[in-house]
Amino acid sequence: MVARSARPKAARNAADQALILTRLFDAPRKLVWKAWTEPERVMRWWGPEGFTSPVCKIELRVGGVFLACMRSPEGQDFWSTGVYREIVEPERIVYTDCFADENGNPVPASHYGMSGEWPAELLVTVTLEEYEGKTKLTLQHVGLPAGEMTELTGAGWSGSFDKLAESLVREELR
Repeated sequence: MVARSARPKAARNAADQALILTRLFDAPRKLVWKAWTEPERVMRWWGPEGFTSPVCKIELRVGGVFLACMRSPEGQDFWSTGVYREIVEPERIVYTDCFADENGNPVPASHYGMSGEWPAELLVTVTLEEYEGKTKLTLQHVGLPAGEMTELTGAGWSGSFDKLAESLVREELR
């Protein structure tokens, strides 16, 4: 049986302006990999607590595109898109991250009412390591504006990771 994973550890690395989160999941690395790479599994956990993910499309190959939607409890959709830059199964995924419209066209952060100096593109690196029979996930999100938006993004990822942990428990119990 899979137990609830430990809370994430977050650090702000000023040198490269990256948000870094580490989380230990009580699930096999292969299963955590699938949760990041199979659309129907991503839709189970993508987005902060209270959000749903009604759409996820993944072309899992270098140069392939993803498109995902997070829907707020109030019904507002937030779309994101990106391009996979590196895929090393089952240990590493690197992709760009952009705000988008429902067709996958990049839009500025202000389209969703986000404040701060957002670059057109961010970079996300997900590393999965086997650790004492569990999976250690390290996420690095580069390019976030400093301050409150980084904190909110970190909280959003933490909520997503809580949902991922719950999804992995359900998957293990099947």
